[in-house]
Amino acid sequence: MAAYINAGSLKVGNNIIYNGKLCRVMTVDWVKPGKGGAYAQLKLRNVIEGNQTDVRLRSDEKVERAVLEQAEMEYLYEDPAGQCFMNTSSFEQVFLDKDLLGDAMDYLLPNTRVNVEYFNERPIGLELPRTVDLVVTETEPVMKTATITSSPKPARLETGKQIMVPQFIETGEKIRVDTVTGEYSERAK
Repeated sequence: MAAYINAGSLKVGNNIIYNGKLCRVMTVDWVKPGKGGAYAQLKLRNVIEGNQTDVRLRSDEKVERAVLEQAEMEYLYEDPAGQCFMNTSSFEQVFLDKDLLGDAMDYLLPNTRVNVEYFNERPIGLELPRTVDLVVTETEPVMKTATITSSPKPARLETGKQIMVPQFIETGEKIRVDTVTGEYSERAK
């Protein structure tokens, strides 16, 4: 049974079915004109195809809320067939395309547990943990006169991602990285 939600209740990140396609709400702007009712100006991204569209909905219009299933999986390895993930309960292995994963590959190491999202029994993406601990493989040496408030320096992580870190971070240190912002969070313990 389909669940419906008022357009007035939509928030960024919601998944909806719009014109028969799975879409994620990217932005919501509310407009209250001098005459007439309020409406929401939405930017929707088609999750399967990747294209974006602008949509205008009255606040009382109903849209179908998409129901996504999640399965906890463990990232195993890279293969010519794609990135190999194993379902932690059934031990079934699934290969996902790098294009489907996008920037998530910057945070994945073997044995990382993630939630893979499914729509109509087809994987559409994954939900990373909020933070991951990664080792700094390359950065400039620590300057003795540097303080915590000084400007950050570039560092390359073990996954190949490059981020800015404080001056006191050295090569070989393990740091915590926020997967939402892609920024340094703190030293890992």
